[in-house]
Amino acid sequence: MKKVLIANRGEIARRVIRTLKLMGIKSVAVYSDADANAPHVFEADEAVYLGKSPSSESYLRQDEILRYCIELGVDGIHPGYGFLSENAGFAEKVKAAGITFIGPSPEAMNLMGDKLSAKQAVKEYDVPLVPGIDRAITDVNEALEIVQMVGFPVLIKASAGGGGKGMRLVENLEELPEQMRMAQSEARSSFGDDACFIEKFVTKPRHVEIQVFADSHGNYVYLFERECSVQRRHQKVIEEAPSAVLTPELRKKMGESAVAVCKACNYEGAGTVEFLLDGDLNYYFLEMNTRLQVEHPVTEEITGLDLVEWQIRVARGEKLPKLQDELKINGHAIEVRVYAEDALNGFTPDIGTLLRYRVPYGENIRVDDAFEEGMEIPIFYDPMIAKLCVWGETREIAIENTIKAIDEYQISGLKTTLDFGKFVMKHEAFRSGDFDTNFVKQYFSDPKIINTAMEEEKTALLSSVDQIWNQIELNKRKEFTSKPVHGAWKLMRT
Repeated sequence: MKKVLIANRGEIARRVIRTLKLMGIKSVAVYSDADANAPHVFEADEAVYLGKSPSSESYLRQDEILRYCIELGVDGIHPGYGFLSENAGFAEKVKAAGITFIGPSPEAMNLMGDKLSAKQAVKEYDVPLVPGIDRAITDVNEALEIVQMVGFPVLIKASAGGGGKGMRLVENLEELPEQMRMAQSEARSSFGDDACFIEKFVTKPRHVEIQVFADSHGNYVYLFERECSVQRRHQKVIEEAPSAVLTPELRKKMGESAVAVCKACNYEGAGTVEFLLDGDLNYYFLEMNTRLQVEHPVTEEITGLDLVEWQIRVARGEKLPKLQDELKINGHAIEVRVYAEDALNGFTPDIGTLLRYRVPYGENIRVDDAFEEGMEIPIFYDPMIAKLCVWGETREIAIENTIKAIDEYQISGLKTTLDFGKFVMKHEAFRSGDFDTNFVKQYFSDPKIINTAMEEEKTALLSSVDQIWNQIELNKRKEFTSKPVHGAWKLMRT
């Protein structure tokens, strides 16, 4: 593999380019009008224009991407995440063109891409499943019969869904018909399929996922877990590795279940098996993401591995660089997703220009970003500016290091989720590890609590600024009084 096209944009495109450079592989970037001046375009060895800003007219143009691959002699395509990364049809086209798709087979993507077929496949491997039904339904009357058997509360979920779309929580019989209708409508508009299924709602659920890898030689490993329970709109905002609640025994058990999921679909490459963990530490299979995850940096930080390099090696037909008994956890890592969102206003997007943009630096700080000072955050894509990832020898040290890094991060011109990240880091529920996916609902939905916390933060910041200014003044006085006065002039402080 001598040349790879990255069929993506932003921070993940930059991330892949960095590894390609280290491996001596040429890179080809793609871009839209909105990304004409984006860093990934200039960091790649070559860059080609795909089209207008909307993703449907640029990053989703499969035939145009393949045309460039053939024209430029590309050996492999890395899809990143989002866009075409889990599109089995695109993977088929790539394979038919004689190009290596750096990801799993189209068959595995199809099987795991549908939640119901995934459940049926893993059931044969004794992977724990959430109580409910494992077939699609579209009839409300049938749904009424099912929920009476399963018991409330329940979740209605789109069979072809993801990212929280087509998902509704139902707590009583009266609201079921309306919630079913809304779930089907959202599923139809998002995925072109209104089929849904019903699961028992797990109380105090934690979202814990296992990073897995498999090669074409029959080797499977799990690279431990990531805790992803701090979410808004069913989408992750903060991730950490390892989880604060998993014991070594439970970690091993969940890891082996994740490997069983890989075997159920004859998987190759990088994948993530997502589980729900209840208050009694029982775990249930949720779904499998057949790609690299946004939050993969925390796994890299605690294992010392380059997961993109592993993806490329597996795609080239090589064996996994390490086997299970060679993998170990070192320290703790936390990732804060820096979104251009107003956290105090329901995490609504706050698109604008980065008037000031300064990232924190340090031995244990990693920032994967996609923008530079003066750039605009485009309205056409996900509003994530960066991923701030911080490592520490212990979870407590990692939390403190994250707070310091957030304080050093300078962004102006739009609102971001950095303040929310600091709110989480300082909250007792997070620090103690006693939290679940309801964190935002429980602790960040009351305006009085939020405003009080923010005011306290502002007061502390002003106090810190005053202390720094006073120290500067004191140092100046010492400097001035220590200098000799010559003739008729004296040193004046301004």
